[in-house]
Amino acid sequence: MENSEREIYIRENLVEIFESVKDVVHRRERMSRAGLMLGLQELGSSPQGFLGAYYPVSSNIIVMNKSPLKRILDTDKNLFSPYSFHVLLHEYLHSLGFIDEQMTREKTYEICSKEFGSEHLATEFSRNMEKFLPNLIYPQYDWTPEKEMPIELVKGFDRSSTRQYIA
Repeated sequence: MENSEREIYIRENLVEIFESVKDVVHRRERMSRAGLMLGLQELGSSPQGFLGAYYPVSSNIIVMNKSPLKRILDTDKNLFSPYSFHVLLHEYLHSLGFIDEQMTREKTYEICSKEFGSEHLATEFSRNMEKFLPNLIYPQYDWTPEKEMPIELVKGFDRSSTRQYIA
């Protein structure tokens, strides 16, 4: 898969996956939020792991690390959707007010296991991501992102909310 094809694949699929995340959270938790943006940023990885995504508290953006997304497409494309679902669910819960990291991890696992069952890959990611590390981290552990790495916004993200009035 060429770089441009990979970028299109990532962007289009993240939009669809996020719509599923919102549907599941609304059905399971009776909570929702409109007007979020998704940014993609090279955050790299290290021998200690990586940051999959982050949500700046009180903002309207979720920022995902491009490195694990690209690595998944290089190693096992079947992991893309469950990994992305897990990460977007976790960050969406933060945006809904679940600020405590441990509580958010537990809620992410609870929602995934109830929605998909204990054997689903999204549930497995939320239970223990370490077993997937070879598919998430590039072998070049010493790479670190350059200063001022740009955030690329994903068009169409949270598109179902555009039908709602946002004041």
